Amino acid sequence: MNKKSYRLVGIWINALSISDLNALIAEAVSSKQRWIIANHNFHSIHIYHRDAKMRAFYALADYIHADSMPLVFLAKLLGYPFQREHRVTYADWTPRLIEEAAQQNWRVFYLGSKPGVAERGAIILQQKFPNLQIATADGYFDTRPDSQENKNLLAKINNFQPHVLMVGMSMPRQEHWVLDNIEGLSTNAILTAGAAIDYIAGEVPTPPRWAGRWGLEWLSRLIAEPNRLWHRYLVEPWFVLALFIIERFKKGN
Repeated sequence: MNKKSYRLVGIWINALSISDLNALIAEAVSSKQRWIIANHNFHSIHIYHRDAKMRAFYALADYIHADSMPLVFLAKLLGYPFQREHRVTYADWTPRLIEEAAQQNWRVFYLGSKPGVAERGAIILQQKFPNLQIATADGYFDTRPDSQENKNLLAKINNFQPHVLMVGMSMPRQEHWVLDNIEGLSTNAILTAGAAIDYIAGEVPTPPRWAGRWGLEWLSRLIAEPNRLWHRYLVEPWFVLALFIIERFKKGN
């Protein structure tokens, strides 16, 4: 496993496959560590350069994988050892992560989604993996660290004693929440998972997997949710591309 970090467009990222990521979780569990496993795509990079709290979160993260085939392409252009397998999205990773969790007896807690969605997704996963230990809570609560709702949620998570905590509340809300609550969380692996369980529950349509392998998943998602995603996929990539061009120009001089 290549745990080395590579720098591009102002961020650091690791070349990690799904197998690598599952192995990292196994290592965190066996060594009783608490690791943040984050991810980057063009949307997160756009936020990162505008949000100091987002930058603080990524500075705290232990490992950061690529959730964007275009980001993998940029890394390859810089000569970094990234391959297609290093583009890991939760639509692909979640089934294999949950299968591993069921086999290894890892307890999984999923925080996020609209009320009822995560619970529905958990039921579907338990039907497929009967040995799976999973608990959920929706993402509609007062996220202020000193709020009673937040304190109750922390108690619920820690009472379950999850090995894996998946936080799926969209960017940057999920990253902000992890940063605010990291010291109060008792778990081994904290994953910022976006809409991971929404795909399982059927709340969000899963893009064709061939589209992801060829860097076209964004188009499928844009067609499905144009009003919500047009800025993310039609505007923000130009910002990242500009950063890449500036970096290449500086290196060339």
